Amino acid sequence: MRIKQGDQVVVTSGDDAGSQPRKVLEVLQGGRKVLVEGVNRVYKHVKRGHPKSPQGGRLSIEKPIDISKVQYFCPACSKGVRLGYRYTPEGRKERFCRKCDASAGVTSPARKAYAATK
Repeated sequence: MRIKQGDQVVVTSGDDAGSQPRKVLEVLQGGRKVLVEGVNRVYKHVKRGHPKSPQGGRLSIEKPIDISKVQYFCPACSKGVRLGYRYTPEGRKERFCRKCDASAGVTSPARKAYAATK
């Protein structure tokens, strides 16, 4: 699972394809689906007395989309890219952009077994 909560992503297919980068709100179902801010909005009709809408009516909510329909947005490239994993010389595991080789953040602490030896 390379897309994480809080990442900026670009939607690649569907009604919202080609839009500006949006934030991932949540990763669901073991990494198969993502909830993206402002994407796949639907109306939920609720009766009077509902906790979120006491007077009733229509609530606009976001539904999850498949993770294969989004790509990580690389700020250095300014477009959607694929991510890879690599180990830093200190032995930390990090995500990186496969297009421009820029780091996308460290994902694990340093481990001696993966540190570069001099």
